[in-house]
Amino acid sequence: MSEKQSKLSNQFEVPELSFEDFKNIVIKDYRICFESRQASLIGRREVLTGKAKFGIFGDGKEVAQIAMAKVFQKGDWRSGYYRDQTFMFATGMATITEFFSQLYANTDVKAEPFSGGRQMNCHFSTRVLNEDGSWKNQMLTKNTSADISTTGGQMARLVGLAQASKLYRNNPDLSYLSHFSAGGNEVAFGTIGNGSTSEGVFFEAINAAGVLQIPMAVSIWDDGFAISVPSELQTTKQDISEVLKGFQRDEKGEGFEIFKVKGWDYAGLCETYEKAIAICREKQIPVMIHVYELTQPQGHSTSGSHERYKSKERLAWEMQFDCLLKMRNWMIESAIINEEELAELETKAIEYVRVCRKNAWDNFQKELRKEADEAEALLKAFDLPVFNEMAKSIHSSVEVTRREIMVHVRKTMRTLIGKDSVQKQDLQNWYQEQLADNNERYNSKLFTDSFDSHVHVPVVAPIYDADSKLIDGREILNGCFDANFARDARIIAFGEDVGSIGDVNQGFAGLQDKFGKLRVADTGIRESTIIGQGIGLGLRGLKPIAEIQYIDYILYAINVISDDLASLSYRTKGGQKAPLIIRTRGHRLEGVWHSGSPMAAILGIMRGVHICVPRNMTQAAGMYNTLLRADEPALVVECLNGYRLKERLPSNVGDFTVALGKAELMREGKDITIVSYGSTLRVVQEVAEELEHMGISIEIIDLQTLHPFDLDHLCAQSLKKTNKLLIVDEDVPGGASAYILQQILEKQNGYYHLDSAPRTITAKEHRPPYGTDGDYFSKPSTDDIIEVVYEMMSETNPSLFPPIY
Repeated sequence: MSEKQSKLSNQFEVPELSFEDFKNIVIKDYRICFESRQASLIGRREVLTGKAKFGIFGDGKEVAQIAMAKVFQKGDWRSGYYRDQTFMFATGMATITEFFSQLYANTDVKAEPFSGGRQMNCHFSTRVLNEDGSWKNQMLTKNTSADISTTGGQMARLVGLAQASKLYRNNPDLSYLSHFSAGGNEVAFGTIGNGSTSEGVFFEAINAAGVLQIPMAVSIWDDGFAISVPSELQTTKQDISEVLKGFQRDEKGEGFEIFKVKGWDYAGLCETYEKAIAICREKQIPVMIHVYELTQPQGHSTSGSHERYKSKERLAWEMQFDCLLKMRNWMIESAIINEEELAELETKAIEYVRVCRKNAWDNFQKELRKEADEAEALLKAFDLPVFNEMAKSIHSSVEVTRREIMVHVRKTMRTLIGKDSVQKQDLQNWYQEQLADNNERYNSKLFTDSFDSHVHVPVVAPIYDADSKLIDGREILNGCFDANFARDARIIAFGEDVGSIGDVNQGFAGLQDKFGKLRVADTGIRESTIIGQGIGLGLRGLKPIAEIQYIDYILYAINVISDDLASLSYRTKGGQKAPLIIRTRGHRLEGVWHSGSPMAAILGIMRGVHICVPRNMTQAAGMYNTLLRADEPALVVECLNGYRLKERLPSNVGDFTVALGKAELMREGKDITIVSYGSTLRVVQEVAEELEHMGISIEIIDLQTLHPFDLDHLCAQSLKKTNKLLIVDEDVPGGASAYILQQILEKQNGYYHLDSAPRTITAKEHRPPYGTDGDYFSKPSTDDIIEVVYEMMSETNPSLFPPIY
């Protein structure tokens, strides 16, 4: 055995590994790599022939991923990007049949467990939840968090996945959660393309991991390009590991262990991964493996050819240094296998992949053909030429789609408007059944809808007695957090200034001293990875509260919240969840960067996250009490100008709950309904007395949460009485107010109860200027509300309410 072979054989955990055993391991590895390459080649062909919509594959990265798979254990986690198919095959977290089922968008999670047909191919995840939404035992499986297409986006959650191991290792109060960790021995593996290391979130995550000293192993697949852009236009020095040398651990302090290895060197890769992951797992030190001299034989995706942007010299080099070819030649030279045996292996592998593809396609088409046959029979039952032609069209489709079926059925129903028959009723019944089935296939699981959903948390009223203290609102929150941290060891909180000083508004004051730095922690200024930490920790069974200091700064984390957290349950079809609470504050302070209310942006791109907008700290505390007993992600926006307002302290400050989606009637009235939330709700309350003196009775509704929105339709019920609607909101014109109008007028049918046009009072289109006067002239004031309400009354009864101006 050569010196290189000897080094390689040492990395296998088998005493006195024989050369025959060693050969079998290497041959098996090559077979997996070769099968994966064939899956890429056949997958591209399926797209180009129209059987699939788009393809992106991991060809050229096979050998490196085999080496990584060897050191990936049960309980470990992956947070990767869309080139990791070989790794998934090698670890057993995916099969080639499942790979093709995803390529065809099979909606059956038994056939396509990663996303139920909701994500394009090579976007993997493992189902860590049971069908009822409860957690599976993560220590019995190898685990991967749900992939996203946004380059670099996987890095943020990777930090949290790795940090969880540190918490499980160092906090004995978590030892009972043995189905999430074996004493913190798990490694979080991350993968990223060299081009994506230019993303800010990559540098955020690397810096955070170096500070936290967590078992995070980052593999950089470097093929020299980011689609068409070469490394010289992407990376300083054209080498990311050179750029990151300052992160290398030395005798002066902590950092990363950085390794660099060629992507076609099987022996070198196996040796490097064994060494790197041993350090990472045993010493809880982050490591980085820069895998360079990789190729991408089919280019970036099926959208185009790499011949357009690679030189002839580069293409020739890629053929020569293809990792499969290099491994193949090495195996022959090392007498591991001969040419004839390799040819036989490759022939069998090709046939195996073809069988997997066929099985995936046949399974996919079987259900579609069943639906097509049902629709065809229902159309033929009319025995009319026009419907027979539609039935014939469905029957003759070689590759039937649900879209095609539904187009014909819906056209038929439109043709039959005003006509009744048994056949029409049968078709109508079938169509309604299909609507329900397709809603489950394509539109379900925005939230996991488990037994731990907020809807199952009992509503408990706050308890006050004669001795209830009148204290600052911030103290209500502090009491709430204190009680919950004592109740549940899974709860942790982190963010800028959260730990030592207890956050800028003192909601966590004293709690770090009481519960320790592991549970109440400061972070650097890095909003993206603050949210990512929360996602990763939530995936691993913890209850994180991630604080973004002001709502204006949430824009720096919006991609992680929207792309990853908000879509997690949906894009895995209920296979994963992260019960992260994002705590922030906003509205009605002073200055462009500290008084924002970007609610339209939040409402538009955070579906899948509950949006809580409490009017005071008591309501906020009740919402936290609910959310910390539930398993769904949420954003809580506290009122910046409410921390020092006095509120009564409930005796059950850690136990009372506020139901999400329940608007509250704050004041009864008969003339006009005013709907608001948060800080502006208090402004609305201030005008009630003056309007009463003017002969106008207003009804005030506090929405409390925007997602979900007024589930009991309290707003519409109020409109039945008042027939007039005013929305008061701090967002820009046509922002959150437009969303609120849509919910009340369209979803609640409030339009039918109006006798005049609904009105909105919002902030101005620009950001709020600094100072008291700036606030007055840019955000809703009591004067604005009084005069708009009066104007609305004047429009319908000018004699009783003559114009003010």
